[in-house]
Amino acid sequence: MTENKRGGPSRRALIGWGGAGLALGAAAAGGGVALSEGSLGLASAAPDHAVPFHGTHQAGIATPVQDRLHFAAFDVKTEDRAEFVQLLKDWTAAARLMTAGKPVGEGAYGGLAEAPPDDTGEALGLSPSRLTLTVGFGPSLFERFGLADRRPAGLADLPKFPGDNLDAARTGGDLCVQACADDPQVAVHAIRNLARVGFGKVAVRWSQLGFGKTSSTTPDAQTPRNLMGFKDGTRNIAGTETARLDQHVWVSASDGDAKSAWMTGGSYLVARRIRMNIETWDRTSLQEQEDVFGRDKGEGAPVGKAKEHDAPFLKAMKPDAHVRLAHPDSNDGITILRRGYSFTDGTDGLGRLDAGLFFLAYQRDVREGFIPLQRRLSAHDALNEYIQHVGSAVFAVPPGVRDSHDWWGRTLFSKEA
Repeated sequence: MTENKRGGPSRRALIGWGGAGLALGAAAAGGGVALSEGSLGLASAAPDHAVPFHGTHQAGIATPVQDRLHFAAFDVKTEDRAEFVQLLKDWTAAARLMTAGKPVGEGAYGGLAEAPPDDTGEALGLSPSRLTLTVGFGPSLFERFGLADRRPAGLADLPKFPGDNLDAARTGGDLCVQACADDPQVAVHAIRNLARVGFGKVAVRWSQLGFGKTSSTTPDAQTPRNLMGFKDGTRNIAGTETARLDQHVWVSASDGDAKSAWMTGGSYLVARRIRMNIETWDRTSLQEQEDVFGRDKGEGAPVGKAKEHDAPFLKAMKPDAHVRLAHPDSNDGITILRRGYSFTDGTDGLGRLDAGLFFLAYQRDVREGFIPLQRRLSAHDALNEYIQHVGSAVFAVPPGVRDSHDWWGRTLFSKEA
């Protein structure tokens, strides 16, 4: 087997990711695929266009929310634990490059003409666009690879809530990748390449494109509007509020028992695809729309207040107003970090838009965050007349990749950790 200048197997020897030669070559070599640290074919980007990949926590949670989303849930196809661990290492190495604006492996061109290139190429010439890649593990993953005794209690199965109409094809998943960026092509490129690296070991179960962020983690930023035209999530946790993040988002070493120790520094993600009955909403009077949310539509101020960030007087709102029911003061202080996006996926065949909110929420424990909050909302929220939850998933998001030797999921899969 020939070697490249870095001492690892050459690209001609391995014949690229995803090909038949890879599976045989990698198995024979007893290791995974080496990733080039080069930047073949990609222009350098300004430093402020790249979000640091390494850290105590994964990027893409408290990070300032980007404009675009490509979210993918995967099913695991391999039964080999070592092969799956190697995939996580290969994914980590690929993500480290892509978030820096570099191509995967040896790039999209210039290699062996008879083999598929290592990178699909659609991000050539684009900046990193603040790309973040965030990985999570679903409950079903813990039924594999001898992980049953490592499933943390905070990764609770979601109950069926009143009004749920979940599509099995858009629900669940063994693991997920959340790609956020300011350029949609950069986000799609990232998911596409990770799926390619994982070919034969994982397969995309479902995915969702998102635009128009509906939440902000930046204190001074304008609060985005959802497809109903309203500002929501005014009191969302900011990425600079370290005390609130520690209290409500990051898993602590004091949480749970030994089963959840590997999650220290991580978080739990709930993803919900919420379809909006746009046509019905658009025929609803302005007064009723404002009563449903408990805010005015123009400024976003709570009922009876002048400015968006004025402290709400909850009793001035209707009892079933969304803001009143979702506010921490109405829920024993329950607080979650939201990173939702709008979506539009064509029509439903009856002339109605298939559009709504792809809801993403991070919390320290699903049992003490989303579940009790959603039980209250699904039972009483006036907004339920205009929305329906049609997809759902929950994931344990492990801590961040600390350095160039670390990898996604190391604390779960490595006995040394």
